[in-house]
Amino acid sequence: MSLLHIRKPKTRKGKKVLLAREPQLIESARTMLFLDGRKCGGNVKLCMKDLQALKKPLVKILNRKNDITPFDDPSSLEFLTMKNDAALFSFGSTSKKRPDNIILGRIFENEVLDMFELGIKRYQAISEFKNEKIGACVKPCLVFNGPKWAQTEELRRLRNLFIDTFQREKVDSIRLQGIEHVLSFTVTDDMNILMRSYRILLKKSGQKTPRIELEEIGPSADFAIRRTKIASEDLYKQARKQPKQLRVGKKKNISTDALGNTKGRVHLGKQQTGSIQTRRVKALRKTPEEKKENRQRKKVALKTAAAEALAASQAQGNPFSS
Repeated sequence: MSLLHIRKPKTRKGKKVLLAREPQLIESARTMLFLDGRKCGGNVKLCMKDLQALKKPLVKILNRKNDITPFDDPSSLEFLTMKNDAALFSFGSTSKKRPDNIILGRIFENEVLDMFELGIKRYQAISEFKNEKIGACVKPCLVFNGPKWAQTEELRRLRNLFIDTFQREKVDSIRLQGIEHVLSFTVTDDMNILMRSYRILLKKSGQKTPRIELEEIGPSADFAIRRTKIASEDLYKQARKQPKQLRVGKKKNISTDALGNTKGRVHLGKQQTGSIQTRRVKALRKTPEEKKENRQRKKVALKTAAAEALAASQAQGNPFSS
């Protein structure tokens, strides 16, 4: 249960604030809360600072030290994330038992959904790389190397957590020059996580597609997985549930072939072409001269038909004929 008691709003501004905190049909990008434990320093501080630079402006920082043990009692952490309206959190601490420790996690319905405790074995900060850096608010390409990410449920959840942390806003399309940052994650045989950051350089290739080179810009880190807490399958499925309004329903009589072409089938009833009301265009109407010629042509046709009928009756010896 959350420790934050929400009072009924009395002003219009208070109502707007509470409405903004409620679940939305289309959620905005997730904010990450950064907070320190009882003791925090060294590589942990550098790592937290670089994560803040990668997440800006979607960050909230608490500078005070907090006497929190997330794996033993997460209630204080849930209180702080709810108060700061943050769906992600990063908790840094160091101790004799667990030196250079950082905990990454996410929140669902004001409770911890899952969190991972990572030990920093080696770290190079962004400031140690003396080269050109990327701009702010750049959407990175996330690369997960190797098949090990799909071997265990913990690694699958950790991969999903990294995607939630670094994906930023969702966009429909992006131009080629806008792809300038790569974050690479690799799982080693001894279950360590290698995180590398590169800047994409587009070089001339003599063709329409440029030649791509990667330049490491930091941060560069080797993490060891320590403690984990993942949600149950039912809770995880509920957290990923999509609203009915956003679901794409199956369209009938529409199929896609092997080449990606969309084909549709249309069912038509028996067409009554004789009852179709066509528009009478003024340019297609008959002129008075044409109408007069049609009347004369009809009169001649009637006289000719009457004469033929009279001749036929005389030839048969009709007594009524004169």
